[in-house]
Amino acid sequence: MNSSDISVDVNQIEQKQSSYPTQKPGKSWLWMILLLSVAANGFALWSFISPLKQTPEPIANAAQTPPPRPVEVTRLARGNSTRRIQLLGQVESPQRATIRAQTGGVITQVLKQAGDRITPGMTIAVIDDADQKLALSQAQAQLAQQRNNLARLEVGTRPEIIAQRQAAVSSAKAREQEAMDNLQRQTALVKEGAIAQRVLVQARTAVDDRRGERLEAEAELAEAQAGPTREEIAAQRANMAAAVAAVNQAKLGLERTNIRASSGGVVLERQVSPGDYVQTGNEILTLVAGERLDIFLELPENLSGRVPSGSRVVLTARALPQWRGNATITGVVPSAEAASRRQRVRVRLDNPPQGLLPGMAISANLELPGNTPSFVVSRDALTRRQNQWFVFAVENGQAKQLEVEMVADMGEQVAIASNELQNGKPIVLKGGDGLRDGAVVKPL
Repeated sequence: MNSSDISVDVNQIEQKQSSYPTQKPGKSWLWMILLLSVAANGFALWSFISPLKQTPEPIANAAQTPPPRPVEVTRLARGNSTRRIQLLGQVESPQRATIRAQTGGVITQVLKQAGDRITPGMTIAVIDDADQKLALSQAQAQLAQQRNNLARLEVGTRPEIIAQRQAAVSSAKAREQEAMDNLQRQTALVKEGAIAQRVLVQARTAVDDRRGERLEAEAELAEAQAGPTREEIAAQRANMAAAVAAVNQAKLGLERTNIRASSGGVVLERQVSPGDYVQTGNEILTLVAGERLDIFLELPENLSGRVPSGSRVVLTARALPQWRGNATITGVVPSAEAASRRQRVRVRLDNPPQGLLPGMAISANLELPGNTPSFVVSRDALTRRQNQWFVFAVENGQAKQLEVEMVADMGEQVAIASNELQNGKPIVLKGGDGLRDGAVVKPL
């Protein structure tokens, strides 16, 4: 189609109009405007279609050579890598005490239950004290007797005692003299043959008996006159001291019927109830310290002996999902567990969170410095294909795929190593998804 086909001769239009019946002048102008509009639209359509038919080859060439891909790059920098290792462990109490009975008897009251907090010196149970009171009364009576004996020795022998013993000596002498006189008479009668010889023997025996009685009375008199010796007084004082100790022991036994806590803490378990009979050494309550807790973590075998005290750990517990505890390893157990063959380390918590109790499981993240020289980059720079890590370096406007080793995963950053990496080398940070080796890139 061309413009000559579309154009209309005005004279022909006028000739055609003259052949028609006479019309009003206004309608002829309308027909003229309509024909001019059709002609203009046809020309515009022809002008739009003609360029499309003339330029198919340049568009095809542009599709075969895509433009450079825009990527964000960063430069490699050496850094210190750290390894993050997860450890498992258990919460334990550093102080666990068992309160025991120090005297025997029947339990009448148990004042504390499991979960109660107690302080040192607080009464936790009461024992029937009837036996202890009786023992105290007996010890006090024995002490009074020993005190009186010591007082008599220290005062000395009274005059009336000395007079009594002097009289006993005189009486013994009189009986001895009478026996001697009787022996003389019996001797004379035996010589005369008036009596038998055996009567003389009996008379001599009587003299010996009376002489012994006199000697004993004289010895008692001499003892009374001399008074007690220092050794006797010292011995009696020792007896009285023993009696005093017995009284104190009886008082202590009576006092121990009120069983008191020797240390503070929280009651973990109660072993007795009212009405139970206990003896010295029987368990009453078990306490644990509530102000401090120890956490024992197990190390993998390849880390045994390689984690020093002071290493930082981050603690988490399933029972406390919102809690994160920053702590340090305060001790290393110098042996491995027989069952797991793993070494344990201790973490001390001086102010444990509310709800963390002995026996709970706990985990920890341990960070150790890496030994391999590495580069620290953002995780976005890494690409993983079939269990292998890659980065794309930018060389001469093209992407070069480099295989790398992940030395450590540090969260948002990772440590990588490769013989082809160099300090300051540009690598693709963002835009590497789907990127191929040798692709043309445009660093932003």
